Amino acid sequence: MPAHETGRGIVVGVDASSTSKAAVAWAARDAEMRNVPLRVVHVVTPLTAVAEGWSAFPTDVYAQWQDDEARQVLEQAHKVAVEAAPAGAAQVTSEVVHAPAVPGLVDLSRDADMIVVGCRGEEGLAGALLGSVSAGVVHHAHCPVAVIHDEMAPTSTAPVVVGIDGSPTSELATGIAFDEASRRGVGLVALHAWTDMTRLEFPSINWSPIEWRNVKEQEQEVLAERLSGWRSRYPDVTVRKVVVSDRPAPRLLEQAQDAQLVVVGSHGRGGFPGMLLGSVARTVVHSAQVPVIVAREPYEH
Repeated sequence: MPAHETGRGIVVGVDASSTSKAAVAWAARDAEMRNVPLRVVHVVTPLTAVAEGWSAFPTDVYAQWQDDEARQVLEQAHKVAVEAAPAGAAQVTSEVVHAPAVPGLVDLSRDADMIVVGCRGEEGLAGALLGSVSAGVVHHAHCPVAVIHDEMAPTSTAPVVVGIDGSPTSELATGIAFDEASRRGVGLVALHAWTDMTRLEFPSINWSPIEWRNVKEQEQEVLAERLSGWRSRYPDVTVRKVVVSDRPAPRLLEQAQDAQLVVVGSHGRGGFPGMLLGSVARTVVHSAQVPVIVAREPYEH
């Protein structure tokens, strides 16, 4: 079992949106591959206060309506999960949680190997990059978070892409990426951006081609060292190494165009303790059109 897994299973937050259905299907297949339980959850925000002048507002009727709607959402989500991964149907459970959406899902993440959300909920705007609930979970979860987009359906043979910069969450992301690639039987693209400068910012005038080649060779060796342990652990995974002198986010998005999954650390080498989400992770989660896993460790909050 990979270091990031405990066997506790996967939680997927659902509503009536199209991206939620995509998230359920993806989560069901991933849980089936891992042979772990899938917990389908719909969070209902309780009605805590009624405005002045609305004392006769039938709160009990509204609460019953919420529960009825929640059951319908869960029934549909359960059906989607079973259809997507019939072999794992016996391990699919569903439940309603009464809590504010983000705190409710974040609390559930404490006891999960991964939590899965759609990129936008049913209240999201068509042009919105990321819904408020999804963003809140990505920022605060206590386990890795998978954000699912429904814009495109990558082929099952497409590779997994991981960004590697040597940070602790990058190491966790590498382990997740190898595991996901191994389970899918596909290759892995490991991208290492050794500088955050763009090509135009790079001091090329003062650097000869030989000097650049030497730096690139050194960074290729660094990347190979960071991958060596994981390659020994997952000998079935074919790795393509990509070393660039550029900002990592645009290059990860470039590689994502031909991938089925991207894995990134929650914050990289430029991050600091307590940082919720780094710029690279934020950009990739917002802009990629394929599923993105943000690697978060239990102690992060």
